Amino acid sequence: MSMIEKLGLAALRRIDPETAHRLALRALNTGFAPLPGQITSSRLKTELAGLSLPNPIGLAAGFDKNAECLSPLSRAGFGFVEVGAATPRPQPGNPRPRLFRLPEDGAVINRFGFNNEGMEAIADRLERRPAGAVVGLNLGANKDSDDRSEDFARVLARCGPHVDFATINVSSPNTENLRDLQGAAALEALLMKAQEARDWLPRRIPLFLKIAPDLTEAELADIARIALARGIDGIVATNTTLSRNGLQNANRSEKGGLSGRPLFDRSTRVLAQLYELTEGRMPLIGVGGVASAEDAYAKIRAGASAVQLYTALAYKGLSLAAEIVHGVDTILERDGFATVAEAVGTGRKDWL
Repeated sequence: MSMIEKLGLAALRRIDPETAHRLALRALNTGFAPLPGQITSSRLKTELAGLSLPNPIGLAAGFDKNAECLSPLSRAGFGFVEVGAATPRPQPGNPRPRLFRLPEDGAVINRFGFNNEGMEAIADRLERRPAGAVVGLNLGANKDSDDRSEDFARVLARCGPHVDFATINVSSPNTENLRDLQGAAALEALLMKAQEARDWLPRRIPLFLKIAPDLTEAELADIARIALARGIDGIVATNTTLSRNGLQNANRSEKGGLSGRPLFDRSTRVLAQLYELTEGRMPLIGVGGVASAEDAYAKIRAGASAVQLYTALAYKGLSLAAEIVHGVDTILERDGFATVAEAVGTGRKDWL
């Protein structure tokens, strides 16, 4: 981490976290600090549901909700970037304050509620995306929608031509009853509608499904079965959790989804379970508590073909992305793996 980044993070921690995040996005667009560009090697190159990634470390949705920083983020060392969530109509989200730091726990609680500028504004920015980057969009539904399945399809139809993949987000805890769409019957109908919308796009893009970490074994088995039967291209495991076990910070009682270090074990167990349930036949993207190269490597060995992070950037800065990418390359070489794919799932038994 450079001195500029250290000073910037120290200053941002003194102000409201949501305001700090807005300022960080603006600073990123000004080019205040040098960015490493694309990082790759023969070991790091990854195939994910037909996508060719320079490395397996991605930026999770939520950091750049409105696709405002695509150019600098594409040069920050990530192998792929996911923006959003986008909803058909703009919506302000839940009342502020709605973002809370838990520094002792290395965690964050948010209850944003899909605040975004809507699919039209986001599609306009995605249309001007930088060439050569792998960019995806997290699909959301409006809070007051009468048909949330239709919302996902509408956003996909509008923005799909401008992205390389899309993620169906049925796992945010901050939109009332959204997680109910993870139930077997609702999920099957939702996926069918999204796939029909995808069929009308000028080119086929992978569709991923993002799930919660708080599912029962039976619910997880249902999701794996339906995802395989419907031919979904991959599962993102996981979104934030409602659990508050073991937290120290006073903000632990705030409502919303918890992300960061306390989520790591829970989300990695879900990842390993999914790898077993799908028999390694479906790409999995591991998310939740990744803050180091060792964390990312553990996700890969638990069953992830690729990994995403977000919360750790608030504490360790954007340079963490490049640090993790280089670290994973070194660890793969240390352990005798010629590619990321060779390591996927090799340590899943440790989490079952």
